[in-house]
Amino acid sequence: MEHYQSDRLSAAQLAAVQRSMTNGRGALSRRSLLRASGVGALAIGGAGMLSACGIPPAKREGDAAVSDDHSAKEKRMAFSNWTEYMDISEDEKSRPTLEAFTKRTGITVKYTEDINDNVEFFGKIKPQLAAGQDTGRDLICVTDWLAARIIRLGWAQKLDPSNLPHAFANLSPQFRSPDWDPGRAYSYPWTGISTVIAYNSKATGGRKVDSVTQLLDDPTLKGRVGFLTEMRDSVGMTLLDMGKDPGKFTDADYDAAIGRLQKGVDKKQIRRFTGNDYTSDLDKGDLAACLAWAGDVIQLQADNPDIKFTIPSAGYITSSDNLLVPAKARHKTNAEKLIDYYYELPVAAQLAAYINYVCPVDGVKDELARIDPALAANTLILPDKAMAAKSHAFRSLSSKEETAYEEKFAKLIGA
Repeated sequence: MEHYQSDRLSAAQLAAVQRSMTNGRGALSRRSLLRASGVGALAIGGAGMLSACGIPPAKREGDAAVSDDHSAKEKRMAFSNWTEYMDISEDEKSRPTLEAFTKRTGITVKYTEDINDNVEFFGKIKPQLAAGQDTGRDLICVTDWLAARIIRLGWAQKLDPSNLPHAFANLSPQFRSPDWDPGRAYSYPWTGISTVIAYNSKATGGRKVDSVTQLLDDPTLKGRVGFLTEMRDSVGMTLLDMGKDPGKFTDADYDAAIGRLQKGVDKKQIRRFTGNDYTSDLDKGDLAACLAWAGDVIQLQADNPDIKFTIPSAGYITSSDNLLVPAKARHKTNAEKLIDYYYELPVAAQLAAYINYVCPVDGVKDELARIDPALAANTLILPDKAMAAKSHAFRSLSSKEETAYEEKFAKLIGA
């Protein structure tokens, strides 16, 4: 159980949060701006909101206290999610999968798109969680590092496997046992987020780009290479290229990866470190090749046939957004039923067809093919066994490690 006092965000961690919220994954909705046209960077609350990221001084030990579950008598629940992370009808007046769930179960869902950024959202709910109070939410969706923190603090309820038969049976092997929630006792993934190599074949003269070594050493790419401002993605992919496991690396391994990237900066091989803004540069060819997020690549390819992607033989980094039931939630069983519902194959296919991120549901390919054969064949949405075997998660970090690592990474990228 981690202590509140040691879990306040350091200056380096706050800087990393600011980067993410300004132009990283946190700055955009979970579907690309290329698809959700007109959606700009999300407003952020400034220094006051960031300073609120520290953990309050009170302390609660152990797992979340078992809450009184009112699900049987109160056929309702509240679900907080990211924007553009749920299927919606063409007239944007209904959410088909949620409405079908209510029709089948009688459980109404108050669905709110109130997660713009992990840290900002944590700032909303932590006062109630720290005080042992109901947040007003029965289900939340947060990225793996924040899910790990909430679980460690005892602010998530342990899930009842008897309410999750489809989820247990259909969860893809690559997501089954993260180091922060072995066996998925507290969480189930909503989507996976893969980091791959993308390149503009016109800009490379038709040459394939398929390794971090090539990104850093190929003279024909000099000055036209992009890496990401998200530390876990850029360092994780570099560790893999160096033959190191991002799930087990040491401080020395981390320093070696930073040194490898520093050489790419010093010899001007790397043009810049970017958030989602790499998409326009890659589309135009100003970046010939870069690290990229799979969801963006799918959207770029829809409009530009020159955009290609590769999975390095060394492997790739995958993170996830995850469903948790907060402590003191009133409708735990109802929330578990909703989690399980989204692991039914037809429902999972409908969701994947809309959001285009990695689907964590195994065996969904045939159902997705009925909706869109091209999407079903896209390994960025449904990794095949060979691709899944190359997937690696960046290990959990202590607060001390994260501070040290982010300081070194910030120096590297000039942040």
